[in-house]
Amino acid sequence: MRPARFTLDPAFTVGAVNPRLFGSFVEHLGRCVYTGVFEPGHPAADAEGLRQDVLDLVRELGVTAVRYPGGNFVSGYKWEDSVGPVEDRPRRLDLAWRSTETNRFGLSEYIAFLKKIGPRAEPMMAVNLGTRGVAEALELQEYANHPSGTALSDLRAEHGDKDPFGIRLWCLGNEMDGPWQTGHKTAQEYGRVAAETARAMRQIDPDVELVACGSSSQAMETFGAWEATVLQETYDLVDHISLHAYYEPHDGDVDSFLASAVDMESFIENVVATCDHVGARLKSKKRINLSFDEWNVWYMSRTEAQVSVLDWPEAPRILEDNYSVLDAVVFGSLLIALLRHADRVTVACLAQLVNVIAPIMTEPGGPAWRQTTFFPFSQASRYGRGEVLDVRVDSPTYDTAKYGEADLLHATAVRAEDGSVTVFAVNRSRTEALPLEVALGGLHLTEVVEHSALADADPDARNTLAEPERVVPHTVDGTALADGRLTAALEPLSWNVIRLR
Repeated sequence: MRPARFTLDPAFTVGAVNPRLFGSFVEHLGRCVYTGVFEPGHPAADAEGLRQDVLDLVRELGVTAVRYPGGNFVSGYKWEDSVGPVEDRPRRLDLAWRSTETNRFGLSEYIAFLKKIGPRAEPMMAVNLGTRGVAEALELQEYANHPSGTALSDLRAEHGDKDPFGIRLWCLGNEMDGPWQTGHKTAQEYGRVAAETARAMRQIDPDVELVACGSSSQAMETFGAWEATVLQETYDLVDHISLHAYYEPHDGDVDSFLASAVDMESFIENVVATCDHVGARLKSKKRINLSFDEWNVWYMSRTEAQVSVLDWPEAPRILEDNYSVLDAVVFGSLLIALLRHADRVTVACLAQLVNVIAPIMTEPGGPAWRQTTFFPFSQASRYGRGEVLDVRVDSPTYDTAKYGEADLLHATAVRAEDGSVTVFAVNRSRTEALPLEVALGGLHLTEVVEHSALADADPDARNTLAEPERVVPHTVDGTALADGRLTAALEPLSWNVIRLR
């Protein structure tokens, strides 16, 4: 196979990586919260019921922001249920996932969880604009953020949280374009309530950062028109518009599945174009950025059958996809797509964090372990900080039924403050190694620190409770840097991290 090639030059960049690009998502869905992050009585639980083994893995994963409490769950959420003495909190039916919500884990516990992850973990709170509206959003904001001296801020102190939570980043509802959403609205209806909510929240705090709901996927019939209508109402009041996308193979079409990032990049670029068109039409100098606050590989075709038979259980085992090497390679490619658009994608949340389509799995009363998708995320979060360099590949291609001709190589590169460079690369070929040649103009790099790959002779290999370390990244030999040129061989169906200094 002929080599894939690209050139790196510090004069040609995409933009700086916002740390929020490595966010995640905790929804009251399945076992994400209960027996996931929160399991009082577990041998590894701390005094607050948070699993310390899970906290250790979350820190290793490198999560920087956590969106909460949904997701579809938020459109029936009554924030008042989730505060105060646990024994006084009501049990509620969750219409989104046909489950019973106990509210044993609530707003205070969420903030405590973030603090225990560490100072880099930022809250990202969603407000209910499905069954509720402006008044309830303002009440939540006052309870969470006002220092003291009002009924709701003093109530927070009575509940044991004297200091305000300091939530800066807020989502104005969730997937309001979706007919499945409780309180689903038209673009005009949603745009108006989002605008009024945003305007009121800024009266309390002009510096809040707000995310308007964009389309739930590029495949929605209302895509494009939805964004344009919503932004017409909210452009000067919000900072971001959201994107959600999930990918799975359909009818055994693995080649198209491997090229899922083609769709993700198209989605991003189309939303950027719509945002900028609305801004131009409004004659605004403001730029709307993108919050890709739900993304992942998700075998969604299995979900309806799982949820439809539920009879209001607590924390059911649903959406617990077990990820293979193939899934991890596609997942890594989605990370590359986000980095390649770091100039406009300034928030991104992997959905979700634990058990539910997640990089971390747990067993009630038992261990926690890493899924295959854990490794690309943790490596990108660790080494993908700095300035994204402009990567334009010259690659062998292959044909896909869904996306037409696609490059076998999908790649990006990030230059850190110390001048070191990390190349992230996926080889989409299922059968052949892909030679890689990278010209390094003006970067003054002299050494390959490491070439790590996630690949396996069995593309269906995965980590399980019985074999939690079946799949881990391994070191690749033979990668070289000489005379300003990097050469490597990317194994078939592989995620690669090549670190240079």
